[in-house]
Amino acid sequence: MLLPIYAYGQPVLKKKADPISADYADLKDLISNMWQTMYHADGVGLAAPQIGLSIRLFMIDTLEVKRKTEKVDTDLGMKQVFINAQILEETGEPWVYEEGCLSIPRVTGDVERLKEVRIRWQDEQFETHEALFTGINARVIQHEYDHIEGLLFTEKLKPLKKRLIQRKLDEIRVGKINTDYRMRFFNVR
Repeated sequence: MLLPIYAYGQPVLKKKADPISADYADLKDLISNMWQTMYHADGVGLAAPQIGLSIRLFMIDTLEVKRKTEKVDTDLGMKQVFINAQILEETGEPWVYEEGCLSIPRVTGDVERLKEVRIRWQDEQFETHEALFTGINARVIQHEYDHIEGLLFTEKLKPLKKRLIQRKLDEIRVGKINTDYRMRFFNVR
C-alpha cells in the first residue's frame, strides 16, 4: 500500500523518534508499505517520520544509484532495513554531495558529510548488527538517520543556500507543489 509522504513543515519531521520492540504492531506490513512508497516516489531511502511515524526505523536501497551512475564511488550498493539504529562513529574525509529528500521535493543542496559511518542496528528479526559503511551507502544512512533524529538535510546547508531556498520551503509547507506521489502537508485542508 502506498503511504503519503509527510512534507516539510510537518512536526513529526522535527521530532526525535522513539525505539520500537519486536512486538510493534504490523511491522512486517509497515516495512513492505514503506518499500513500495519509497520505490513509487523514486527514492533511495525512507525513514518512518517521513510517513508520519515517530519511530526509529528507516530503509535504504543504493543499488539503483549504483546502476545509474558509476561516478558516485566504487562501493557496492546495498538494500537494508535499519531498526533502532545508533551511529557509533563518523570518520573519513569530508565529502560534499548534492542531496535531496522526498519530504522536500524539488529542493537539493550540497551537504558535507564524513565519508564513513559505523552504525549499530537491528534488522527485521531484531537481530543486532554493527558495521562500517563508506561512500554513498554511508551518505544515505546518515541522511536517513538524521530523519530519526529530527534533522533535515536543509539544516546542513550553507546560510546563503538556505536563504535561496526559503521561498520553496515555504511553498512546500503550505502544499503549493505538485509531485508524482501523495504527500501530506501541515495545516492544509
